Amino acid sequence: MPPADHPAGPEGAEGAEPTVTVYELVGGRPFFDRLVEHFYAGVESDPVLRPLYPEDLTESRRHLAAFLAQYWGGPPEYSAERGHPRLRMRHLPFAIGTREAEAWLAHMRAAVDALGPEPAVTRLLDAYFTDAAHFLRNVDEETAPGA
Repeated sequence: MPPADHPAGPEGAEGAEPTVTVYELVGGRPFFDRLVEHFYAGVESDPVLRPLYPEDLTESRRHLAAFLAQYWGGPPEYSAERGHPRLRMRHLPFAIGTREAEAWLAHMRAAVDALGPEPAVTRLLDAYFTDAAHFLRNVDEETAPGA
């Protein structure tokens, strides 16, 4: 699987045409909108993650849904509006250690479970979300204050 911010998405090299994308398998954009709603419902009350987000989550929701839809084979709305995802750069202002990555992953897994996609799709989503959560860690816990 390409790195979390690879512009080609999960299908591999640009120009490779999959027979069916995850985006199509899950029914398109509505799946990702619901996934993001479930995810942020957990984040809103999470004492570890909530401080990392703006007070109003509207734009965060919109950006995440557009990114995920595009990544999994949907239209390039995210890139059209925001350019290359540059996930590491966009997340550098936030201290993301193992605790934050695991909290994020727990909420994303709960959101996937709530929607109940086919097992093969669940495995693909989980592999990507696991990689992405840990790819975005930017705090070296061994040298961080209080470690």
